[in-house]
Amino acid sequence: MSVAFTKEDSAETAAETMLPERTVPEGPNLVTAEGLAALERQLEAARVAYEAALRIEDVNERRRQAANPYRDLRYFDERLRTAQVIEAPQEAGVVAFGSTVTFERDDGRVQTYRIVGEDEADPKAGTVSFSSPVARALMGKSVGDVVTVGGREVEVVKVG
Repeated sequence: MSVAFTKEDSAETAAETMLPERTVPEGPNLVTAEGLAALERQLEAARVAYEAALRIEDVNERRRQAANPYRDLRYFDERLRTAQVIEAPQEAGVVAFGSTVTFERDDGRVQTYRIVGEDEADPKAGTVSFSSPVARALMGKSVGDVVTVGGREVEVVKVG
């Protein structure tokens, strides 16, 4: 094996292991109690994956396998360090962080979402980030209020 081939292989491996940082959303890191627990689970999963990667004997493969979990460790550690747990809203009937809100769109569709933190938002699972356009438009509103989201009107029909 020539030295040139070895250096090229090492350069390739180094490039594969120098991943860009995960993007940390701007603004405060608000989370629900469930969101905080999820961040803790994700940090632990990243730690387990990283430790498993460190046990790989081949140095190049170890670097490749450790890159993603190591990046995730840094991300979740930062997200936990900056997390601000927001308790469930005390005032029922007014949309706030942690509220579950049902609204009707002007096309007749009815949707329900819980307003949560950035890392716990999953619209397919019924959660949206507090910084999303729909959440920002709905915050502070009550049943019967109509707001415009993306150029379309939505009416709040239930807040829980």
